[in-house]
Amino acid sequence: MHSAFPISNGMNILGISAFYHDSAACLVRDGKIVAAAQEERFTRKKHDYSFPQNAIRYCLKEGGLSESDINYVAFYDKPFLKFERILETYLEYAPRGVRSFIKAMPLWIKQKLWIRELIQKELAYKNEIIFLEHHESHAASAFFPSPYQHAAFLTMDGVGEWATSSFGVGEDNRIRIIADIRFPHSLGLLYSAFTYFCGFKVNSGEYKLMGLAPYGEEVYKELILEKLVDVKEDGSFRMNMDYFNYPSGLKMTNKKFEKLFGGPPRAAESTITQREMDIARSIQEVVEEIVLRMGKHVYKETKKEMLCLAGGVALNCVANGKLLREGPFKDIWIQPAAGDAGGAVGAALLVWYQYLHNKREAGKNDAMQGAYLGPSYSNDVIKQFLQQNDISFTELSTDEIPKRVSDLIADQKVVGWFEGRMEFGPRALGSRSILGDARSANMQEIINVKIKFRESFRPFAPSVLEEKAGDYFDIDRPSPYMLLVTPVKHKKRKHISPRDQHFTGFKKLRVVRSEVPAVTHVDYSARIQTVSPDTNPLYYAMIKRFWEDYGCPIIINTSFNVRGEPIVCTPQDAYKCFMRTNMDYLLMGNFLLDKKDQKQITSDSAWEKGRELD
Repeated sequence: MHSAFPISNGMNILGISAFYHDSAACLVRDGKIVAAAQEERFTRKKHDYSFPQNAIRYCLKEGGLSESDINYVAFYDKPFLKFERILETYLEYAPRGVRSFIKAMPLWIKQKLWIRELIQKELAYKNEIIFLEHHESHAASAFFPSPYQHAAFLTMDGVGEWATSSFGVGEDNRIRIIADIRFPHSLGLLYSAFTYFCGFKVNSGEYKLMGLAPYGEEVYKELILEKLVDVKEDGSFRMNMDYFNYPSGLKMTNKKFEKLFGGPPRAAESTITQREMDIARSIQEVVEEIVLRMGKHVYKETKKEMLCLAGGVALNCVANGKLLREGPFKDIWIQPAAGDAGGAVGAALLVWYQYLHNKREAGKNDAMQGAYLGPSYSNDVIKQFLQQNDISFTELSTDEIPKRVSDLIADQKVVGWFEGRMEFGPRALGSRSILGDARSANMQEIINVKIKFRESFRPFAPSVLEEKAGDYFDIDRPSPYMLLVTPVKHKKRKHISPRDQHFTGFKKLRVVRSEVPAVTHVDYSARIQTVSPDTNPLYYAMIKRFWEDYGCPIIINTSFNVRGEPIVCTPQDAYKCFMRTNMDYLLMGNFLLDKKDQKQITSDSAWEKGRELD
C-alpha cells in the first residue's frame, strides 16, 4: 500500500462514523477527499461498527500524515442527543422493552457516551473535535461532493438522533435543513421490518428484499397502506406502531404484524415462498410511492432542479430510478456510500465548507473520484506476496491485460479483478470485482451458487461502456455508482413464448429475456454501472476490447467477496477468496493467476496467516 499524496501542511480534517453499522473514516485535505474506507475491509467483519482504527490508520498513511497533523476531527452524529432519544423511547414504552434496555445500556455507558475521550486517547489528539447531527452529515455527503453549485437534498435512513428523513437546500458552501420526519416513523425501519419478516438480516439483507420484489405481485400493498403506514400527499407519513416492536424490543415486528400477513416471519435460510415474494414486491411499491411523493414535495418547496440523495434508503436503486424517470427533477446525484459510512465524508466536508467558511466551486464531475478512495497495492508489493508464498502466476504488460481478460470472459471463465484503489461504499465498481459474460444464460446461476455461495435469485449488475449505455438501457446519462435501476431497451429484449410468460416465482429465472440475460432481472430491469475512461481507464479498456472483439459493450460485475464477508481489500484477501471458490482466474495488478496452476490450500500457508503488506 502506498500513498499517492505527498506530506502537506494544508488543512487536514478527519471524518469518523462509528458504533452503529459500517464504521468508516475519511481524510479531507484542503477540501479534497484524499482517502475513505470502511473498517470492515480491514477487520474482515462485515458491517463492522467498532471504532475505525484501521480505516483511520489507512487514511493517515494515504495522506502521508501522523495523528499530530490532523487539524480537526469531525464525528458524524451527536451521541448525547441519540442517547436522549433512546431513553425517552424506553420511558414511553415502559415496562415493555426492559430486556432491550438492559442489553443496550452497558455499551452506551462504557463507550458510546465517551466518544470525545475515545478519539483523544486513540489518536493522542488534542485539537478540536466537532460533533455534527446525523442527518446533517448525510446531507453534507450528498450535496458537497455533488457536481451542483445549488441543489435540493433528501436524506432517508433508519434513524439518526431523532430524524429519520430530512430535506433542505445546498447552496455554494452551505446546507440548510428545512424539515424532517422523526422517530419512530421511519422509511428505513419500515423497510427493515419487512426485511426481517421475510427472513433476511436487518442492515444487510435489504438488497435481497429489493432483488426478491420482481418475483412477486403487489397483493399486500393496499393492506400496508391501510394498516401500517398512513402516507400523505407530500410524502410525509405516520406508522401504526401497534404492529412494530423495534422502539422497545429486540425484534422488528410483533404478533399483530404476523397475524396481518398470515403467520410468523420466515426462518432464516428456509425456503422462500410466494408469500415472501409478494410481501417484498408490495413493500417495495410502497417505498417507491413514498419516495416519489417526497421528491415532488421537495421540488415544490425548494424550486431546485437538481436533487442530491443520501441515507441508507438512497441505496434502494429501484426507487432512485423511478424518481429520476417519473419525478420532477432534471437530474439526481446519489452519494455512493449513502449509508452510515458516507457520514464520515459528510462530516469532514461540513467542517471544511460550513464551519470554516471555505469557498466551494462545483466541478463538471463529482468530487468522489469514482469512489476509488481506498488502498491500492503496487505491482512490486503484489509480486512479493506471490513469490514469498510460492504462488504460480503469469506476468502481463498493462497493454496485454484488456485482450487477455476479455478473451477469458468470452470463453465463459469467471475472473477476479483486483486493480487500483479499493472502492468506498457497498458497491464494487471495477477495482475489487468478479467478472463474467453478460451474454450467458447460465452465468448468473454459476456465479451465485459456485462463487458467491448466495441465493440464486439475486440479479447481477452490468458494467457498460458509458457511451454505449443508451443502446441497451433506457438511460440518457452516466450512472457510475450502480445506484440506478433502469429498464432494458425493448429492441434488446427477446421474444418470450406464451408458455414461458406464465412462469411464477423462481421459475421466471429459466426465461432468457434479453441479449444480456445474465444482467437482466425478471422484470427486464438492470442496476447499471457506466464505465468511463476518466475514472477507471484499465477497466474501461478491457470492456471496450470485449465490445470490439465480441460485439458486446457489457460484462457482469459483482463484488469480489463471498456471502457473509466484506469485499476484499488486500492481495491476501483476494487470493483467499479466489482459492475458496470456483473462480477460474484472478488478475492482481499485472499478474494473472490460473486456478489450475495453484497448489492445494493448507492451514499453514503463509498467505493464510495474513502477512502484513506495505
